[in-house]
Parts: sequence; structure tokens; C-alpha cells
Amino acid sequence: MAQAFLLLFAAIVSEVIATTSLKLSEGFTRPVPSLIVVLGYGTAFYLLSLSLRQIPLGTAYAIWSGVGTAATVIIGILVWGEPVSAWRMFGIGLIIAGVVVLQTVAAQP
Repeated sequence: MAQAFLLLFAAIVSEVIATTSLKLSEGFTRPVPSLIVVLGYGTAFYLLSLSLRQIPLGTAYAIWSGVGTAATVIIGILVWGEPVSAWRMFGIGLIIAGVVVLQTVAAQP
């Protein structure tokens, strides 16, 4: 099961790299970031599919999308100076709390 969660983590990293590159691609007008988008999402979905051999679909997808969303928001704030507000931080906190709950539930039989 630990290997499945490592694959899921790698899928999240790939998805976050692809999403970040999506902004850098400027509407797919820049070749290198555009290639990273395609490769990143392809890798992310492949690794996610491998993790689904041991992690339930709902749990894996919720963790993948939740952690990816939270990481992308943080990158937007740190890299592109997107606005920080108490509500945004509260929302990220809710996402992280949801991931923790799902992880706890996934560990139970």
C-alpha cells in the first residue's frame, strides 16, 4: 500500500508541474511549457492509474485533486503574486483537512 501512495504522490507532483506549465505556455503558444503540460498530465494520469490498483478510486482521486489544488493555489500565491486572503487560506485548510480524513478512512478496512 505504501508504494501505491508513493505513486499517488508522484502523480500529484506531475499534475502540479503540468498545471504550472499550463500558465507558462501562454495558451499553448510557447513550445517548451506546452510540451511539459502534455507530458506532465500524461505522466500524472498514468501514475494515478497505477495507484488505483490498491487505493479506492474515490479516495485516490479526492487526494490527488485536493492536494494538487492546494499546491497550485500556494504556487500561484508564491510565484505569481496571486492575492492572499483569510478565505483562501481557510479553503486550503478545508482541502487539507478533507485529505487527512480521507487518508484516515482509507486506512480502515
